[in-house]
Amino acid sequence: MPVEIERKFIAHPSVLALCRSGTHFVQGYLYTDDANTIRIRQAGERALITWKSPRRGACRDEIEFAIEPEDGAALLAAVPAGRRLEKTRYRVDHAGAVWDVDVFGGALSGLILAEIELEREDQPVVLPPWIEGEVTADARYRNSRLAAGALPERRAA
Repeated sequence: MPVEIERKFIAHPSVLALCRSGTHFVQGYLYTDDANTIRIRQAGERALITWKSPRRGACRDEIEFAIEPEDGAALLAAVPAGRRLEKTRYRVDHAGAVWDVDVFGGALSGLILAEIELEREDQPVVLPPWIEGEVTADARYRNSRLAAGALPERRAA
C-alpha cells in the first residue's frame, strides 16, 4: 500500500512572492474519524477520491484514484459546507526540494501551509526562510478539521 510521508508547516506570507501559477482545489470530506479519512478533491479539471489512514508520526497509508469530473462535482455538491474547503496550491522549489504551498480561501483566508513529501521519515529537510513553525503533529491543521471553516488559534511560543 502506498505510504505518504510528509511534514507540514505554517508559512509566512512572504512566500507568496514565489508563488506563480497554482492549481485551485475544492475538497470535501465524505467521512472522517480517528482511523480513516475519505476525501473528494477537485484539482483543476481532475476529480480524485482519497482514503488516508491514521498518521504514524509523519507517515500514513494513502490510496488515491481519479474519477470522472462530473461524478466528483456531484459528490462535492453533496458535502455540507462545514466539511469543504478551498485552497490554491503552488509548487515552490527550495534547496533542491519541491514544497507544496497551500493558500486557503473563504473563512480560512490568511492561512498558508507548506508541505514537503519525503522518501523517509528521518530525511533531513532544509527549511526555507518563509517557514514559521511545524504543525505536522498538530491535529488542528489537518485539512479535514480545517474544513469546518475556523482558523486554529495560534499558541504562544
